[in-house]
Amino acid sequence: MNDSFDHIGEVLRNAETIAIAGHVRPDGDAIGSIVALGHSLMLAGKKVRILSEDKVPLNLAFLPEVGLVEQPPESIENLDVAVALDTAVKDRLGDNVNRVFAGAKVLVNMDHHGTNPRYGHLNYIEMTSPATGQIIFDFLKSQGLPMDAVVRDHLYTAISTDTGSFQFSSTTAHTHRIIAEMMEAGSQFWELCQKLYNTFPLRRLLLQKALLNEMKLSAGNRIASWAMSHELQSEIGTQPGDTEGLIDMLRGIDGVISPVIFEEMADGRVRVSVRSKDERLDVSKVCLVFGGGGHRMASGARMAGPLAVAEQRFLEALEDEIKRIG
Repeated sequence: MNDSFDHIGEVLRNAETIAIAGHVRPDGDAIGSIVALGHSLMLAGKKVRILSEDKVPLNLAFLPEVGLVEQPPESIENLDVAVALDTAVKDRLGDNVNRVFAGAKVLVNMDHHGTNPRYGHLNYIEMTSPATGQIIFDFLKSQGLPMDAVVRDHLYTAISTDTGSFQFSSTTAHTHRIIAEMMEAGSQFWELCQKLYNTFPLRRLLLQKALLNEMKLSAGNRIASWAMSHELQSEIGTQPGDTEGLIDMLRGIDGVISPVIFEEMADGRVRVSVRSKDERLDVSKVCLVFGGGGHRMASGARMAGPLAVAEQRFLEALEDEIKRIG
């Protein structure tokens, strides 16, 4: 059962020092949510530290006040409340963030992943929400906390990126009402969208070229996959954020119900990102087999290498699940 917004709001109002963080390898929802909440609490007079285990990806570095995001210090003196956002399991905050958070009197966990085990002292997990940013909007509004243009830009980024620019089935009428309300408050998001969706470094185009050349179809053309080697990433000079949204190129293939990208990491492990276009296919179940999780229609895992072995093992499990649904 969720703790109420009023309870969480009371804890934050009574706190003097607050730390906020999202998951490792932060995406638009993670960065948008932590900066939106953090900046709003700063406007309300709170001392806030906004933390991230990994640096803000370059594709989001243009966002306003994103310089507030810092990598974790050794500790934060007199830390009253730590807030974990958009992070399905505590380990995904990162070792350094968890070290800082261990010094907090209270840990608040707000998220939209159905696999979240409610690891906070206070928890608000809404798996029907398409983005943690949507939860943060509702929380700020319910508590009468400030929402200036900076907060609105970050909330839009969070919601827009995690809904596939409002294309995914998780998008609700309430989602659109939130965007309309922020526009009525004075925000115009077209410039933000240009930077989010229509401005890419050459590196990104080279990755797209490799994807199109190397992608594979399997399971009767119902799975489209691509294995991205560390060697290719080094050759192109890939930076954090360059791969965001690449999976949508596979997702758009007619007849494909599950696109998958395998990304070989520097430590030899393999990051798996998988989507479902058929509501009968719960890809989080497949990811759970390999220690991952997420949403029914969008999930991920980190597997032991080598890349070819991880690719084969995961695709076999995914194909078995597709056969099961018929």
